[in-house]
Order: sequence, then structure tokens, then C-alpha cells
Amino acid sequence: MGRVDYFTRKLDDKNRLTIPPELRDQFEAGVVITRGFGQYLHLYPKDVWDSLVEPKLDGDILDERIADLNVQFRTGKIESELDGKQGRVRIDSHLLAYAGIDKDIACVGVGRYWRLMAQ
Repeated sequence: MGRVDYFTRKLDDKNRLTIPPELRDQFEAGVVITRGFGQYLHLYPKDVWDSLVEPKLDGDILDERIADLNVQFRTGKIESELDGKQGRVRIDSHLLAYAGIDKDIACVGVGRYWRLMAQ
């Protein structure tokens, strides 16, 4: 099977997203979900968040652009782990509301993270 860079899912009754089995190893260290720049969410593998995003958010203390990025990405941010065999992660309702996601969700790989959007 080729690389998975797009998948759709229906959230379960507890707002859990099931990650395809072929992608679960990317999230072994955990999951970070944040608001995106638009009406969508970002889903990061925890190691990608720690090594690539956090250093960018830790910029010059007086740089307002860095402050704005911190507000954007830290407001409502959740960190979690996949729930074992099922490979699910719960998405908090405030994040789903921000992205306008009800039950149907589209997930698109954008480099080292995923964009989650209403389908």
C-alpha cells in the first residue's frame, strides 16, 4: 500500500477520531491537537510538536508575531495519546466547534502534521 496522505472518518459518540493503522506509528510518542490558521485543526505527532513547533513558539519575547502564534496554537491545545488497540484520540468539543466539525471529518497530511476539517 502507498503512503496515506488523506483519510475521512466519522467521529464516534465520544468525539474520538480513529487513526488508520498504517499511520499509528507516527503517533507513538503522543498527539497534539491545536487550532489551525483557518477554520480547521492541526494534528501533530508529539515528537514533531516538541522538535519543530515549540522552538518556533519560543522566539523573541518582544516579537508580537510570536506572541500571536502562541495565542493561536496554545488556546485550547490538547495533548493526548492514542488509546491502544483502537488507535483513537479524543478531540475536545471546543476544538470541534472552532473548526465547525460535527461528526464527519477529513484529514489531510500537510508535511509533518495533519489538517483536520469538516467534511
